Amino acid sequence: MSDDKLPENSAEEIVEKGQENTPEINERIIHQVIDKEMKSSYLDYAMSVIIGRALPNAKDGLKPVHRRVLYTMWEAGLTHSKPFKKSANVVGTCMAKYHPHGDQSIYDTLVRMAQEFSLRYMLVNGQGNFGSIDGDSPAAMRYTEAKMRKIAEEMLLDINKNTVEFIDSFDGSLKEPTVLPSKIPNLLVNGSSGIAVGMATNIPPHNLTEVSKAVIHMIDNPDAEVKDLMEFIPGPDFPTAGVITGRSGIYSAYTTGRGIIKVRGRAHHEVVRGRNAIVMTEVPYMVNKAAMITQIADAVKDKRIEGIVDIRDETNRKGIRVVIELKRDASYEVVEKQIIKHSRYGTSFGINLLAILDKKPVTLTLKRALEIYIAHRKEVITKRTEYDLKKAQDKAHILQGLVIALNNLDAIVKLIKESKSAAEAREGLIKNFNLSEKQAQAILDLKLQKLTGMEQTKIRDDLKATLELIERLKAILASEEKIKSIIKTELEEVIDKYGDERRTEISDEEEDCDIEDLIEAEDQVIMMTNSGYIKRMPIEAYKIQNRGGKGVIGMQTKEEDFIEEIFIANTKSYLLCFTTKGKVHWLKGYRIPEASRQSKGKAIINLLEIEKEDSISAVIPITDFSKSEYLAMITEKGVIKKTDIKLYSKPRKGGVNAINLDEGDELVKVLKTNGSQNIMIATANGQAIRFNEQDARSIGRTARGVRAITLTNDTVIGALIAKEDATILTITENGYGKRTSIPEYRLIRRGGKGVRNIICSPRNGKVVETRQVYDADELIIMSKQGQTVRLQASQISVIGRNTQGLRIMKLKPGDKVTSTAKIVSEE
Repeated sequence: MSDDKLPENSAEEIVEKGQENTPEINERIIHQVIDKEMKSSYLDYAMSVIIGRALPNAKDGLKPVHRRVLYTMWEAGLTHSKPFKKSANVVGTCMAKYHPHGDQSIYDTLVRMAQEFSLRYMLVNGQGNFGSIDGDSPAAMRYTEAKMRKIAEEMLLDINKNTVEFIDSFDGSLKEPTVLPSKIPNLLVNGSSGIAVGMATNIPPHNLTEVSKAVIHMIDNPDAEVKDLMEFIPGPDFPTAGVITGRSGIYSAYTTGRGIIKVRGRAHHEVVRGRNAIVMTEVPYMVNKAAMITQIADAVKDKRIEGIVDIRDETNRKGIRVVIELKRDASYEVVEKQIIKHSRYGTSFGINLLAILDKKPVTLTLKRALEIYIAHRKEVITKRTEYDLKKAQDKAHILQGLVIALNNLDAIVKLIKESKSAAEAREGLIKNFNLSEKQAQAILDLKLQKLTGMEQTKIRDDLKATLELIERLKAILASEEKIKSIIKTELEEVIDKYGDERRTEISDEEEDCDIEDLIEAEDQVIMMTNSGYIKRMPIEAYKIQNRGGKGVIGMQTKEEDFIEEIFIANTKSYLLCFTTKGKVHWLKGYRIPEASRQSKGKAIINLLEIEKEDSISAVIPITDFSKSEYLAMITEKGVIKKTDIKLYSKPRKGGVNAINLDEGDELVKVLKTNGSQNIMIATANGQAIRFNEQDARSIGRTARGVRAITLTNDTVIGALIAKEDATILTITENGYGKRTSIPEYRLIRRGGKGVRNIICSPRNGKVVETRQVYDADELIIMSKQGQTVRLQASQISVIGRNTQGLRIMKLKPGDKVTSTAKIVSEE
């Protein structure tokens, strides 16, 4: 067909031709533009999901599936006092009668209503395996059993008194309620969560006693504001307890319908097996405990949480118990803050008070939610009273007829005896005693035992009581205050029956309390090795010694590793870590692991979020960002960028770009300067340039920079702040080198080609390292094959710039020098 020519007829002609040939099909064809059909069909689907599936009703707080499950159990007589029945029985009946969306959704609903960690007040009493807080699945419905709890029955009381609207079921064969009478303010008490089309709801559970008291206060004070109601409802009350930190999110949710609260578990401190331990006894709502423990373990493995030795889950029937054993020097508070930060032990709950009202999704405030519940209960009590009144009036009508019969007993008995049939007797009673047809039938149906003196008294007393009831019911319907009083009385009964103490604590501490607040500010010695290991030690570890002392061992390193940098930094100050790709990462001093003198520390790349292909090129300690200092960045292609240090005062997770590099360029060196120092840059081909940093003006953080040195088939291999009293050590790849006095490098303008630093002859090879040294400095030179030479700087001759230098290291054939470094003294 792909090779054939398409017919030349238009689409309309083809349709018309088809219609002519098939007139019987034409009768069933609806002509519709496809985009209109798709739009209307999707909107119909979306509204059915929003109204009829995913969102709760604002009046009873139930989604349709929850309401159908409870109504099915009510109809089947599965009340709290009756025996359990198989869950499959409930699910099958509900699916057959009311909910055609599949058995799994019905069973999931039934299970959730029976889980003590899901609902604040369970509506179903389950027997068998109904899942666990660790995410274990419930047993199949053929194994578990269920029945209603007493509190669920309170939601269905009076449903048979025309209190709520009934509609046809999905197949029109039965009637189902659109809402339950709901003596319990269930929308807030048990909450709800669901995702519809383009909208979602997430209503947290609350304490029944608090909500009921707030409703009572609202009835007495209709103008009450949210702040007044929060005196009764301070916030959500989760079934798994926990702690809500801060009240701003709660207030936002109650006043606008939306807000975010921060929830964490609860723990206490114990000594377990001789170690300090954090013992968790509560977890945040809707958090999988097993997954949370795994998350903590992974964070410990990745070194994001430090100070933990062991984690054990000792949860049993008595309650949750997760034991986290700590290292001997670990702080309870610091470790717990790390756990909150790096696991779901501390989590956020986004409140969205969205519910269906009059078939429309509405975002509610706390006050509006209570107003809707009160209005619903007024309507239920009004309809219930009307129903009871009609029943009482019908009963009184019958009793009045019976009393007439008792007052005229002999005449009525005579009339009945003389009547040829029941119909004739009924007509005679109606005619002679002015009775209605119902009254006459009731007299005919009266048993002879009712004619005894005692039974006659009962009938007269019953009539009197019924007439009094009618007056009371009429008085209720005539007075809104009486209806309000009934609502309050019923809520007080609910509090007495089902009320309990609040479980979730609401803490006034700020949500964003940082771990740093718990760290004591103190100066520490920070050491870095040549291969990138870092650690910190207290200054007290280095006792003052007299001249000639042996010193102390500062760091245990591998044979081929050594301490390259050592400096003093505060635990709350920052290390700016620059990478070869031009990014800068912030590392707080306290984040560097504190270790003993013998420990080698931790690889710095494991403390930062650095890409695999990237590496650290410079680490600059910063104590005060307000100082008049600058960072000078020098790249491999001879670009320099000077930036005010203040621009790096706002740390960001994951780091930021420190310099905008050209393609193929890399950051070689970063220098901290005071704004007026001399900078010296050296290249691989033996050139060097010395210029004043004022030639490079200060520019923005993400700028590219300016030319520092003009290169011709060359690359920058190092940079330093040149001091007049020092010498420049230059080492080439073939093991030759020299020292030269800095004044021999004349001061020129930035951007020039520079002057000769060393002759890069075939004997020497290219320059691999340039360092500023003094006579007392100790150096180490390393080769590609692992050969090292350790020597004093004074052993290397000081000679002129334009020379080849002397042999410093004898290499094996094919070996090359890779790097050189100053060794920091261990004293």
